Amino acid sequence: MRFSSLRQLLLPLCAALVLAACHGRDDGSQPGGSSPEAAVQTSINLLKAGDFNGLWKHALPPADYAMVRADWSRREANQPPITPAGRARFNEKMQALTGPDAPARLYAELQPKLATMEQQYKDQLPVLISIGEALAKSGVAGNKDLTGTQKDQLNGMLDVLTPWAKQAPWFDQGRAKQAVGVIVATARKLDLRSPDQLRAMDFDTAMKAYSLGFAGARQLLALYGLSVDDTLNSVKLTPIENTHGHAIVKIDYTLLGKPLSTESKLVEQDGRWYSEDMLDNVRASHRQLSLPATGASAAVAANAAVAKD
Repeated sequence: MRFSSLRQLLLPLCAALVLAACHGRDDGSQPGGSSPEAAVQTSINLLKAGDFNGLWKHALPPADYAMVRADWSRREANQPPITPAGRARFNEKMQALTGPDAPARLYAELQPKLATMEQQYKDQLPVLISIGEALAKSGVAGNKDLTGTQKDQLNGMLDVLTPWAKQAPWFDQGRAKQAVGVIVATARKLDLRSPDQLRAMDFDTAMKAYSLGFAGARQLLALYGLSVDDTLNSVKLTPIENTHGHAIVKIDYTLLGKPLSTESKLVEQDGRWYSEDMLDNVRASHRQLSLPATGASAAVAANAAVAKD
């Protein structure tokens, strides 16, 4: 499975998890939750622990979890071959990130660039971020896959994140040096020697890599004032509805000290509770992967071949 494909599967899950509360008593030894609240609570515990494999195993019924693992290799087999230029770029970047003098050398390269950027863009940055916010909200408004409630929730998050982004100390030299250290440490832990190694990762190895990447991203955000842990720890759950195997849970949380709320839909299967959106996305992805090449796809490929010639 490509990283972009996994991201598409992870986004609905992470959106629910990052707003989840520690509520319930399940310990993650079984898939799903004994109640809607317990299902979310166990997921958040696994996320905070950085256990992505355990997270998938808990968040999906056994058959769906096995399906995701099987689809992983199928997706990777469909990837285009790695070009010599692509391999060279990958090796160059990884060497720069993992070499023995990487932290000092990278910061030495970044320091003057950061000072120049501060002089050129410090006053313009709030305007650029506002433009980015407007573009993001426009994208949300035009997204046909989102409900009105979901659009309101995303816009609420943007209303909180935009002021933070405008005021965050992006040009601070001390934080930049720490950020370089985090990035180098994460790259070294990933220990990726070649793009072929990345392409050949099995599901379990890839989940470990995602765990390392998530830990690094959480450290970077904290350096600039956005604590993922504070958000996760702030969540409160309120059951809204639970009838005929379907449940809705209201999720109240704080993001950068600002109160926000959303709702999560869950579905019961074989006596256990799972995220309805998560199941829908995983199964839709599997159906898409299982479809034969369409005439449209063949036409696109043919046109690409003609253009290449």
